[in-house]
Amino acid sequence: MDTKVMNNLSYGIFVCTVREGDKDNGCIINTVTQVTATPNVVSVAINKTNYTHDMILKTGELNVSIINEDCEFDMIKHFGFQSGRDVNKFSVDSGEWMKENIDSCKRSANGLKYITKGVNSYISCKVKERVDLGTHTLFICEVTGGEILNDVPSATYAYYHQHIKTQVEKVGTTPEGKTVWKCKICGYIYEGDPIPDNFICPWCKHPASDFEKVVE
Repeated sequence: MDTKVMNNLSYGIFVCTVREGDKDNGCIINTVTQVTATPNVVSVAINKTNYTHDMILKTGELNVSIINEDCEFDMIKHFGFQSGRDVNKFSVDSGEWMKENIDSCKRSANGLKYITKGVNSYISCKVKERVDLGTHTLFICEVTGGEILNDVPSATYAYYHQHIKTQVEKVGTTPEGKTVWKCKICGYIYEGDPIPDNFICPWCKHPASDFEKVVE
């Protein structure tokens, strides 16, 4: 099977936010789909290695901020390229993006944070069922609230790759002669050849099969 066929599926990109006790957290995901309109139900898949995943298991609630085409890559990096286990992503000390945009992080009626900059709307969700998918958990959620923030079009995952994500320079080897592999999902660079079959991207958690060898 040509695994690249999966790249032709169209879907969006989102910030999933949660709260456990007094700790707010969030991560970047690309797997939110409306399942039914009556009742209003969505499915949300989260990688089990994400701290956000563990918080949803404990609290059963989450918000989804829908990223639009005005989104800055720095926001993607802030929520997607560091772990809530290591930093408080909603603290001004967690990075330049949050320091400059902390006022764009609001709290919805369910008590969870949502993002207002670089997104066009948000929805609040309550988990009704869970499905174990091995590496991920699929959360089946009732939509309990939401708001449209602006009319900027939602960013598809393809739009993100073409216009938002910074482009890695096409250099086939490092100055030390090491082979360069690039994650097709987030752009993370692995140096060495071959890339181990069990390698997991430290940024987006995708496997070695989602890496491609960079050629000059």
